[in-house]
Amino acid sequence: MSLASLEDYKTPRPWLILAAFLVVVIGVGALIGTQSVPGVWYEGLAKPPFNPPNWIFGPVWFALYVMIAVAGWRIWVIDAKSPAMMVWFAQMLLNWAWSPIWFIGQMLWPAFAVIVAILALIIAFIVTARKLDTVAVWLFVPYLAWVGFASVLNLSIAILN
Repeated sequence: MSLASLEDYKTPRPWLILAAFLVVVIGVGALIGTQSVPGVWYEGLAKPPFNPPNWIFGPVWFALYVMIAVAGWRIWVIDAKSPAMMVWFAQMLLNWAWSPIWFIGQMLWPAFAVIVAILALIIAFIVTARKLDTVAVWLFVPYLAWVGFASVLNLSIAILN
């Protein structure tokens, strides 16, 4: 179900908004990713056996950022001031904060607190958006799965170190 109709997408405005969502979400994510890359500190940490190789994170986050941007855009088109949109913005800010806290600040436990908050906000988005747009909700399901996994990984690394 979606509260948006085909009429909502017949003008250039929603497509320009989509472009803006994609540029901002992917662009800020990429900028943060290039400034907070795993380095010597991260390489020296004890990690659980299920820790994926470093190369997997870039492609996964690119795909997730596209889905996050599209979900946010869809809700924005329906109701830019909805609770779902406010939750979307909150999760995005915390998402962008996690890497600097982890890689630059080297703060394992504060990063865990942030990722748990992100997980809660992803669930809150799914719950609040479900009456507005099921596509946006489904776009957040892989994000929920990945952040759930990342939360376990973050906790495991914090405990091991």
